[in-house]
Amino acid sequence: CGSPPTGTSMSSAEQGRPDPRRRADAEAGFTLIEMLVALAIFSLAALALLRLGGATAANSARLQDRAIAQIVARNLAVETLTDPEPPTFGRVAGEAVNAGRRWMWARSTARSPEARVQQIEIEVRATDGGPGRATLTIFRPAAQ
Repeated sequence: CGSPPTGTSMSSAEQGRPDPRRRADAEAGFTLIEMLVALAIFSLAALALLRLGGATAANSARLQDRAIAQIVARNLAVETLTDPEPPTFGRVAGEAVNAGRRWMWARSTARSPEARVQQIEIEVRATDGGPGRATLTIFRPAAQ
């Protein structure tokens, strides 16, 4: 007879079906190609993050320089506005120290469209040629 004796079972291969244990062993890991592709994708992502970090650090330093230049310009504006005598017309230049750095400044005083008011432009830049620059325009009553 063609049927198996009672108490014995046929293997999966004998029944014409693949053995599930073999299939699980073959699909348990990644192939070399899959690993290389994953590594390449991870490397590209890591490189992009490194570039982003570098750009962020450079922007942060540039913004810090600009903020200090603005502080220097505002300090000069306060000095100009609180001086009992208005500044003379024309251009005056000087140097200031703030945040441990030297800053070149120039103050230009001119008449505004209103004759009783002076227009004062203050320009500040780093002496070392860095990116720190600021410009501030203020108005003050002219001398009577």
